[in-house]
Amino acid sequence: MSPLAEVKTTRRGLFKAAAMAAAGAAGSGLLGGLAPARADAKGLAAIPFESKFSVCDMCFNRCGMIARVQDGVVVKLDPNPKFTKSRGMLCARGNAGVAQVYDPDRLRHPLLRDGARGEGKWKRISWDEALDIAAEKMRQVREKYTPSGQLFTAGADMQSEFVSRFAEVFGSFNITSHESLCLLSLNRAFLDTFGEAPYADVINSKYIVMAGANRFEALVTPDSIDLMDAMQRGCKLVVLDPRHTKTAALASEWHAIRPGTDLAFMLAVAHVIIAEKLYDPKFITEKTFGFDELAAHVASYPPAFAEAQCGIPAADVARIARELAAAAPASMVYPGRRSSDYVNSSQIRRGYAIVNALLGNWDKPGGLLAARQVGLSPVPADPPWYDDNQEDRLDAEMSPMLFEHDGSFVHTRDAVLAGEPYPVKGWFIFKTNPMQTAPNRKKTIRMMEAMDFVTVVDITMSDTAWYADLVLPAPSALERTDPCAGLQGSSACACVVKRDPVIEAMYESRPLFEIVKGLAARLDLAEHFAFTIPEYRAKQLAKLNGAEAVLDRDGVYYNPGQVYGVYEGRIFKTKSHKIELYNQRYAELGIDPLPVYTPPSTVAEDSFRLVIGRNALVTQTSTQNNALLGRFVPDNDLWIHPDPAQRLGIRDGERVVVESKIGKGELAARVTRKIRPDTVYMLSGFGTLSGGLSRIKGKGASIAEIIEDAADALCGNAAMHETLVTVKRKVA
Repeated sequence: MSPLAEVKTTRRGLFKAAAMAAAGAAGSGLLGGLAPARADAKGLAAIPFESKFSVCDMCFNRCGMIARVQDGVVVKLDPNPKFTKSRGMLCARGNAGVAQVYDPDRLRHPLLRDGARGEGKWKRISWDEALDIAAEKMRQVREKYTPSGQLFTAGADMQSEFVSRFAEVFGSFNITSHESLCLLSLNRAFLDTFGEAPYADVINSKYIVMAGANRFEALVTPDSIDLMDAMQRGCKLVVLDPRHTKTAALASEWHAIRPGTDLAFMLAVAHVIIAEKLYDPKFITEKTFGFDELAAHVASYPPAFAEAQCGIPAADVARIARELAAAAPASMVYPGRRSSDYVNSSQIRRGYAIVNALLGNWDKPGGLLAARQVGLSPVPADPPWYDDNQEDRLDAEMSPMLFEHDGSFVHTRDAVLAGEPYPVKGWFIFKTNPMQTAPNRKKTIRMMEAMDFVTVVDITMSDTAWYADLVLPAPSALERTDPCAGLQGSSACACVVKRDPVIEAMYESRPLFEIVKGLAARLDLAEHFAFTIPEYRAKQLAKLNGAEAVLDRDGVYYNPGQVYGVYEGRIFKTKSHKIELYNQRYAELGIDPLPVYTPPSTVAEDSFRLVIGRNALVTQTSTQNNALLGRFVPDNDLWIHPDPAQRLGIRDGERVVVESKIGKGELAARVTRKIRPDTVYMLSGFGTLSGGLSRIKGKGASIAEIIEDAADALCGNAAMHETLVTVKRKVA
């Protein structure tokens, strides 16, 4: 493979450089040997561009874009100016979708393992043979272990719904999603307070407290864009984070909060708002339940308590509470992910939700908004009944408030390894990489080894695929037909998108829909997939007259509807039909109905709490091997404060070993004052095991190898910030 040409990054910024690199990649030769052979430049110039709408697949945001196709090759990706969720923009990752399409590391053919797991020995087989083998293995699992003996796991993708549909008609209750490693405790907290998970109206807010979320690096549309606009209009941003992230650097205030103490801060803010009567009494009386109980509860959490726990001066805690209330209802505690991932994360995030309720910002400009109607119709599966099946999910009894469709990967893995309450011996995985995204990689390897047969469908040979039995090549999003999807974008939009191929599928890749349709036919379930994607979309759009034509014309369809005041005259979807400050359902289940603060475990001297976070050029573990993005993030390193680094004799750039109770990794140290002395940080997606990822094999350390496998007590969400580590200089 040809090496990439030299790229010069100017002071105008990383994102512009990455976007420009990707935009000109295929035409300029920057991709080396990645793009198909082309005509000479003079002949190519005479070939006109075709412009085709699509939706980005480089992260979960699904921003609208326009593919510029020349001579059957994608040469450029531009933003769709009519796509308001991303404000007509496309980030560096989106532009680098070109490199994903023409990546020489892409899977090209079905592969059957021909050696020990992880040995990297494969035999190329035909699609018919691959589907025959996969279906027969599933049939054997179903006959020996019941339908629920087969586990299904899917990532965030517009075809993932077909994995769920297939699992349903196959008869398995056991489905896990990537979200159980990410955001379910956030959803649990706000759902149990407001009756639904909200969308933050960032652009119209006057005051935002952002705890842990890092919107100028971990991009979410439109919030990341709207936050900058809001700040230019005078919005005050207060960041609570143990790291001085890019978001913290641009904020009005940054407080290096002690990890795991977010709830102490929120309860103290609630204390001030209630004690000083800074709330709207009419809103509290009409819209909330349990105010008196909350007032009594937070009386014991004054700002001085928060100072002792968080390390933030009591005067600042009280001032922030007053400023939040003064700006209400156009103020918020931002409900972002990655805020605090502990065994009590649902209760921590309940603290966020409760402060928002005291601000009276629900359904108001600059506050938290309800989901708006998109208008897509469901397409039910009508699955068969299996008399010999299990009674419930594998992990049903392991979390009292589990999300049934998402499950808990951490608990499911434990149940698989224990063989209780029943055996699970088959695993079908689509476009997610638990070997790198789930904590405790050694356990995930043991889980793979406990399976009779593992099938992985993906674009490249991920670590998970590397340990599978059968690997099936999927096309990129630019090469396939997808069902419609409904998207929410705060006040920016509620919209519908679809995907049609902009180029023909390369190699022998097949979309997930065709794979499960082929499996269904072999398992006597063909009637449940007796449709095409266009027919499926027609059913989805049945109540949206003219939507298909608008999608063809604009690449996006907006269902006009009310943005604010949606809940006027409506009840909340809670037991009290109000915003539940005091949660009655929790009380009935023996769960604390009001969040009770529990201090995080103590960090011993010269030990550190390991925290994780995101980078604007990295999506979980799927973009590190990208030829364009990898030039800007070629490796990961360990952030460590200068004071402990000096005690440990660690110099900037020196190789160190970071070790927890379960594993260790080696990487370079970044000695920086941008992190608390008791905390270290490293980026995900490195330290790979797969020999099929040529650009990142052997680089950096894997967080999955080091992070211990704790889980949120209520919903089973992975608790990624519970791990304590030691850091030592690498001995030569």
